[in-house]
Parts: sequence; structure tokens; C-alpha cells
Amino acid sequence: MSIFVYKARDKFGKLAKGTLEAEDREAAGSKLKAMGYTPISVKVKKGGVWLPNIFARFQTVKFSDLNMFTRQLVTLQRAGLPLLTSLTSIKEQTTSPVLKAALSRTVADIEGGSHLSEALAKHPNVFNELYVNMVKAGEAGGMLDEVLERLAILGEHEENTREKIKTATRYPIMVVIALAIGFLILTIFVIPRFANIFAKFDTALPLPTRVLIWLNYAIINYWWATLIAVTLLVGGFKKFITTNAGRLWWDGMKLKFPVFGPLFIKIAMSRFSRITGTLARSGVPILQVLDLVSRGVGNVVISRTIEMIRDNVNEGKGMSEPMKISGMFPPIVVQMVAAGEQTGKLDELLLHVSDYYDAQTEHTINNLTVLIEPMLILVLGGGVLFMALGIFLPMWNLMQLFRG
Repeated sequence: MSIFVYKARDKFGKLAKGTLEAEDREAAGSKLKAMGYTPISVKVKKGGVWLPNIFARFQTVKFSDLNMFTRQLVTLQRAGLPLLTSLTSIKEQTTSPVLKAALSRTVADIEGGSHLSEALAKHPNVFNELYVNMVKAGEAGGMLDEVLERLAILGEHEENTREKIKTATRYPIMVVIALAIGFLILTIFVIPRFANIFAKFDTALPLPTRVLIWLNYAIINYWWATLIAVTLLVGGFKKFITTNAGRLWWDGMKLKFPVFGPLFIKIAMSRFSRITGTLARSGVPILQVLDLVSRGVGNVVISRTIEMIRDNVNEGKGMSEPMKISGMFPPIVVQMVAAGEQTGKLDELLLHVSDYYDAQTEHTINNLTVLIEPMLILVLGGGVLFMALGIFLPMWNLMQLFRG
């Protein structure tokens, strides 16, 4: 396959430029005509193989870019444009090289006879399993537009939640960074001057002062070792939480964190309810729904609980009883699932649960700064107290020595 640069006009006479993959110029021209364009010029892209296209297959796409793609595809499909025309138009407009490369291959695969879900499945770095299976369900049920709309809502909600958490935690993070910078300035520039004064007197230094002097010595003389140690610790921790045992431990700890633990649970319950309700409404079998949700809920501890529920359902049992026994799901979720199983409206009730937890999540995020403030005050107070003791205790001792 070669990359061709083309100029063409659509049915309204508007000039379009872009690139596409094809076996030769004739095939490229045929593809353009199939997409509703009249070719003006088709030339082989200079440089041979399109390297960004190759490397992009090993990269991931930004969450915002994927959401924009989904929303654009929904809009174009509802406007009545053919699928290939919609995908080509979005491909030309997107600024993400990763998404552009994936869409180029997707267009080529669809032109070769593949379904949209089959073409998207070849790019797991861009379209995850949940995304692909929802598109597949939409194709099978003849409601692709509706499923894409639900995917857009899911993605936009996820992105909004992430942005709200970032906004809510920005102030506490800035305060901690400012404290750390102040501590470093004090340790590197202020403490040495006091140390020189204290060294002239034969008096024992208090523990906080000795710690600050030791930190000053370590930072100035062994900064490289400190940097290596911190890098190894951070890198080792990141590596550890990518293992099965490490991820299980870390996800379990996240659910127990003060303030953030309840927030993570609310987000997970919202995600579980919305994805399960959306997939069930799209006609996906419940076993497949639970299998997909277990991989899309975002927490291994909750994921394993969902896998246990799936196994119970596979044995002919309901969902609500194992959910209750697990102790992982709040009563409102269990009750709604039980009511949904009895009435046959599981999808509708779970979407109501999701709306409830969305509101709860938003309320918690909006009050996150207020909830963090007590912990922040303790950290700041402890840090300031330690630095104050390190400086003023030896001064107090010197004053006592002079008076004596």
C-alpha cells in the first residue's frame, strides 16, 4: 500500500485535499469516486513509507480527540452522510496523527468490505474493546447512530469528570509544591548559615536542626544519589502497580483513601451502571455485558467482583444476590438491579442509578477542596512546625547559654 496526496472536488464543487492509502493511482482515484469526490490530482506522497502512520499504531490517542471523533461521527451520520464520507471528512480535520492514521486504515478496510466494528477492532490503541463491541451491537441492531450517541455521552461524561477532579485538586497540589520549594530553599540556603553559628558553640543541637543539617548535606553533596534514589523509587512503584499483584493492591488502597476513596467508589458505580445499562439497552447479551464492564470499570478489585457476578449469572443465578453478598456495591445499586431483574427494565433502572451517582460524584468533586483542607492544614502545619523548631530551638538554647 502506498500513500497518495490528492486534490478533489465534492458534489458541491468544494475543493478537498488530503491523503489516502491505495495500491496504485487508479485504485486511489476509484476510492475518491466511491467517496463522492471528483479527482483533480493524485500523486504519490514523497518519502516512501509514511513513518508517522507506522509509529502511530504503537501510540494511544488523547481522550479528548476520541470524544471529538465520536461526536463528529454522530453528527455527520445523523445529517445523512455516507459512513465513508463521514470518516474521510473527520480524518482530514483531525489534528491527532494517531487518530488520523487509524482512520486512514479504517476507511481502507471498510472500502475492502469490512464492517465498521471490524475495522475499528484493528486499532486497540485507539478504540478499546468496549467501544468496538458497542459499535458492533449498534450495527447488528440497526441503530448505529443511537449507539454512537451513547458512546459520545459516555466519553464526554468521563472527560468532564477527569477535568473537574484536576480543577479541584489544582489548588492543594500548588500549595504542597510551594511548601516543598520553601522547604528546599530553607534547607539549602538558610540552615547552613545557622549551622556555622551553632558550630562555634559547644552545645548539642536539637533533633529537628540535626535533621535539617543532614538534609542540607545530603542535598548539596549527594544530590545525584538523591535524584537516582527518587527516580528508582518512583519507577519501581510504577512498575509494581503494573503487575497483577501490584495493581490489585493499589486499586484496593485507592478505595480506602480518606476523601478520595468514597469518590473513587462513586465514579466506579456510575461507570458500572452507565456502561451496563447502555450495553443492555443496545441488545448486548448480559454475560457479554458483564465481561465488558469488568474490563471497563477502571478498578481491579471491583472488576474481580463483577467477574464473580458474571460466573453466578452463567450458572443461572441472578445479579443482585451475588452483588449483595460481595459487599462491594452500595444498597441502592443492589436494590435497583433486583428491581430491574423483576420488571425486565434493568437497563432503564441502571441508567437512573448512573444519573444518581453522577450527581453524587459532581457534589463530592465540587466540595473536594473543602474536604482536603483539614489534611492540607495538618501537612502544612507539620511542615512549618518542623522547620520552625529546627531554626528556633537552637536559638533558644543559645540564649539560655548566654544567660547562664
